[in-house]
Amino acid sequence: MQRKKTVIYIDESGIHKQTDHSTFALVYITFSNLPEVEKRIIAIEKNLRIDSFHWARHSWTIKKAFINKINNLPFEAKVAVFRNPTNPSEALEWAIMHTVVEKEFGTIYLDGKKPRWVLRQIKKTLRYKGFHAKNVKSVNDKSYPAMRVADAIAGLVRAHYDEPLGKSRPLWVIIRKKITAQMLGGQADG
Repeated sequence: MQRKKTVIYIDESGIHKQTDHSTFALVYITFSNLPEVEKRIIAIEKNLRIDSFHWARHSWTIKKAFINKINNLPFEAKVAVFRNPTNPSEALEWAIMHTVVEKEFGTIYLDGKKPRWVLRQIKKTLRYKGFHAKNVKSVNDKSYPAMRVADAIAGLVRAHYDEPLGKSRPLWVIIRKKITAQMLGGQADG
């Protein structure tokens, strides 16, 4: 019997903003479910008549519909929230250090093109924790449907921390059941 390995998708939101919060969302999906989950994500996007979901590019109507539909998918999220980290790479390293606890995982996918030194630093962090860190990849979210779930959660969490009583509140109530761990780090004060 083959063991299921966890695939980790990491996306950040608001990392380049000068105010409010920056967030990192880690979304966990097991290998055995990944192809089915990705098919369902593509079907959700097709149903919404969008090419691929991206938090920053869509209206609140699309965001609400997407969050409502992905809520039925089998995943868990861990979120690290930072207030204006002075060094985003160190914040990402801290988030990984404190959230990745699985001993068996397949690949960690990071959204966006990251410099090689960032990937090396992440691998070093994982090795420090005793993990085998050969599969850390920087990818484009258009090619990885599960990465779009991470994007949605990162955007939603940042929107919620920026305005807790704003438009994001009803969506936060829906998705927070999927968030298994929430950490405040760096300069965050909650």
